[in-house]
Amino acid sequence: MLFLQNLDFEGKNVFVRVDFNVPLDEEGNIRDDTRIKAALPTIKYLLEQKAKVIIASHLGRPKGKFIPEFSLKPVSKRLSELIPQEVILAPDVIGDEVIKLKKVLKENQVLLLENLRFHPEETANDSTFAQLLAQEIDYYVNDAFGVCHRAHASVVAITQYVKKSAAGFLVKKEIDYLSKALHSPQKPYTAILGGVKVSDKIPVIENLLKKADAILIGGAMAYTFFKAQGFDVGRSLVEEDKIDLARLLLNRTREEKVNFLLPSDHIVAAEADPGAEPKTVDSFPLPPDMMGLDIGPKTVEKYSDILARARTIFWNGPMGVFEIDTFSRGTKKIAEAVANSEALSIVGGGDSAAAVYKSGVSDKISHISTGGGASLEFIANETLPGIEALTEKEK
Repeated sequence: MLFLQNLDFEGKNVFVRVDFNVPLDEEGNIRDDTRIKAALPTIKYLLEQKAKVIIASHLGRPKGKFIPEFSLKPVSKRLSELIPQEVILAPDVIGDEVIKLKKVLKENQVLLLENLRFHPEETANDSTFAQLLAQEIDYYVNDAFGVCHRAHASVVAITQYVKKSAAGFLVKKEIDYLSKALHSPQKPYTAILGGVKVSDKIPVIENLLKKADAILIGGAMAYTFFKAQGFDVGRSLVEEDKIDLARLLLNRTREEKVNFLLPSDHIVAAEADPGAEPKTVDSFPLPPDMMGLDIGPKTVEKYSDILARARTIFWNGPMGVFEIDTFSRGTKKIAEAVANSEALSIVGGGDSAAAVYKSGVSDKISHISTGGGASLEFIANETLPGIEALTEKEK
């Protein structure tokens, strides 16, 4: 795989795939520009190298239709402030007008294409659409780790129609950190997995069983494992169709001799509601009219002790309904335990990243991934379609 430093970009038209899928408010203003800032090192480097920079991204889910509220216009405005220099916003991603803009683009200039997902061919990984994207393009740079797990035209197919392809600084950083967790973790290696669904984590758990020393489970997914052992979990969320699979995974943990921990106590309530009255329960059955919504204090203490001894930590998924303050303590305490450890700590994007920021300890985490789904798939499969495309192009 090639990286930015491997190519001479001077005078070249460079197509840069970024992830500018930023949250917007009702007036169309950007609420959080973290994803734009994450791509700045790559964009600024290309400008310093006198490249002609053509940037492409998706925004929201317009489902293949031109919807004005999903235009990249506010992104163009914010990017121009951050570079800082004028950013030309194209009316589309393909077509005669876009080709003209590509042809007249000068060195050190930036052209931002419109929303890629205004075209259904993007998510279909359509080769003809990819060829049109690649018109007047010399080199391709992928700096959008958050979509590397998607086999989309601007991520995969386009690499077949450009002279050279490379990974940007952000993608390289993600690969470097996640590869440490996969291939050369310092021991003890502890994984923390939370969230709602066991089904989202099955391939990750299967791969971690071969690598991790301990796997700490939290969130609603824990109750599918409890139900698989015959425990009465009250009204807690359970994936009924995954109970047999959860039972098989529990058997695998014993075979692999991995310390697979489930919560020893629970914060329960009648509803996941800010006004609900929480109760701590440390044995089964859980109250029949209540559901588990956070890990309890005994679990926090137990998990924190294990994390204090860890030398590598991978975390994906909150320990409870952390968006509601009443049920956020477990996630917050685990975030603090990860931050206070001496381990190489990797937080796998999504809700777990949001929890780290909410807990105010983000500056003490070794690496916070920009792609929740992508980081999970990378840990599960040890590669991603977007990364494979860059590798195959180089071959």
